[in-house]
Amino acid sequence: MHFEYPRLLWLLAIPVLLVLYYVFIELKDKRPHVRVSSVTPWNKGGSSVLGVIRHFPFALRTVALVMIIIAIARPRSSSKLDKVDSEGIDIVLAMDVSTSMLARDFTPDRINAAKDIAVQFISQRPSDRIGIVVFAGESYTQCPLTTDRATLINLMKEIQTGLIEDGTAIGNGLATAVARLKDSDAKSRVVILLTDGVNNAGEITPQTAAEVAKTYGIRVYTIGVGANGEAPYPVMTPWGVDIQNVKVEIDEKLLKQIADTTGGKYFRATDNTKLSEIYGEINKMEKARTTIDSFPVYKELYTSFALIALVCLLLEFAINMLVIRRMP
Repeated sequence: MHFEYPRLLWLLAIPVLLVLYYVFIELKDKRPHVRVSSVTPWNKGGSSVLGVIRHFPFALRTVALVMIIIAIARPRSSSKLDKVDSEGIDIVLAMDVSTSMLARDFTPDRINAAKDIAVQFISQRPSDRIGIVVFAGESYTQCPLTTDRATLINLMKEIQTGLIEDGTAIGNGLATAVARLKDSDAKSRVVILLTDGVNNAGEITPQTAAEVAKTYGIRVYTIGVGANGEAPYPVMTPWGVDIQNVKVEIDEKLLKQIADTTGGKYFRATDNTKLSEIYGEINKMEKARTTIDSFPVYKELYTSFALIALVCLLLEFAINMLVIRRMP
């Protein structure tokens, strides 16, 4: 066990001084504090049970003070983990969030299937730093590179369509993902770009973004999502939502070109199972051996000391109210 704020332990000198004062001043001062005709009833007070109990409140108060000082010094226990070999790389998931991702050729639709399977992928990469970029007519970073799996998964679940200008700016999405990785010192840097459409927006062409990724040594895996032929798509009508079949258009030539330029690979996902298999294949392909130094895992212990202090104060109050006040 160690303390986060060890200097606060100097405050323990206070209860020590209080004990010395109590022993050498209070206990030696046996003179009665009230004028009475006879002190006979109190002559045996020091040796009786009640005579001992009268010291309990001070003892309990002192113990409570010691426990409070220890608690605010923040005691923690730690266990060190040895060095281990781990598979860690930096990955950015670039996800298309245009309204076409609402098509229901996936279960329940493309966007939710992509999110659910991405969460599974994230859970399988405990040692990697992973970030999230979303794009439609424009792009932005949903989550920077992090190893905080809980935050990453929560931010992935919050992704939805309709929050930014509609369209499919593949170049902008890839460029934003590359910007998140270009300063990384990881030996392996990867972008997994998922889209269901044709580039029709943005200021940066996909080819230019791919060349920039290649310059920085960033590998790009591209995934085209969508059934072959047509896909059911929810369309808003005056009578409510109507499901209509729309043509699936994916620029597979462009996605293959991006992957080839950066040393990655293009995949086509036509349903949930296929998309899950693609992520599984990428998971197997991207393995970079690294070494993680030993590091401490801390457990906070202050609550136990605070609880002891509370119990002591409650006992002191009870003894004062129920015993001391009734002593002769």
